[in-house]
Amino acid sequence: MAALDDLVVELERSYTETQQRLSDPAVYNDHREAAEAGRRLKSLERPYALAQDWRSRRDDLEAARSDPDLSELVPDLEADVARLEEELKLSLAERDPADSKDVIVEIRQGVGGDEAGLWAGDLARMFQRYAENRGFRWEELEVNANEGGGVKEGVFAVKGDGAYSVFKFEGGTHRVQRVPETESQGRIHTSTATVAVMPEAEDVDVGVDEKDLKIDVYRSSGPGGQSVNTTDSAVRITHLPTGIVVAMQDERSQLQNREKAMRVLRARLYEAERERLAAEQAATRSAQVGTGARAEKIRTYNYPENRVTDHRIKLTVHRLDQVLQGSLDEFTDALTADEQRRALETASV
Repeated sequence: MAALDDLVVELERSYTETQQRLSDPAVYNDHREAAEAGRRLKSLERPYALAQDWRSRRDDLEAARSDPDLSELVPDLEADVARLEEELKLSLAERDPADSKDVIVEIRQGVGGDEAGLWAGDLARMFQRYAENRGFRWEELEVNANEGGGVKEGVFAVKGDGAYSVFKFEGGTHRVQRVPETESQGRIHTSTATVAVMPEAEDVDVGVDEKDLKIDVYRSSGPGGQSVNTTDSAVRITHLPTGIVVAMQDERSQLQNREKAMRVLRARLYEAERERLAAEQAATRSAQVGTGARAEKIRTYNYPENRVTDHRIKLTVHRLDQVLQGSLDEFTDALTADEQRRALETASV
């Protein structure tokens, strides 16, 4: 990493320039520009405040070192400066620009038949409780149940400042080891569910041309294919340039289903572009934790041992019951710290 003084000077310059941009009428009157500048300023506020504290305490330390009457303050001031310096370095490490966004969470049953569907439903409830514990709002967009009473596929939104920074670590394959209720011999089965986590894109993030959309309407159906509605309220939207397909049928209104489908489509397009850019940068940047890769087995939940293991950071806790009630902070904190460490290593190259 470059000298910290140089980074602080660059930070202060960026902070001042962003403030000036927001004051520019041309920027203020442009929704896209103003939103971008507002997000940029918000991301700089904490590093900027830390930088000012660091400068102030460093000046105090220099003064104490040069004044015999203040020499007893030197150890405490040195500790303060070291602590602020570490916090400042972490805050300056490159962050995901989507961290402050709301998220779209897609949960699908994996291998394991009906038991996998039941596990997908358990995961959805765990995430809902975690969202509520963090003060976020959980919104069900679409849930397709399977005939075994579980979830074949569920799409949800989590709303709240910083929701993506919390839920992005949940993307991947979640594996459960337990005895299914239907297992008469008491044998442990292994089942999986996959989770995809995407930042919810705003209109200013993703422009979707109506000419690129193929929109089909049809009657909604439940498990087994029986008709749920007597009108063509279900909506299927195909984005022709990418082939991405989103279908919604939970609402009785065609308009509501279309609005929900467009939210998910924008999120998928936004995430696809982020993945494309990340792939281009992969040759020069370290891989980041929590990419949301669906094939990646990220966590195992073992019922007989009351154990949860996160394979990315080798963290194991023996309180599965609490985790399923939404107590995921220990994993999120450890994964966030690991991500910051990796980002700092990248910045030091």
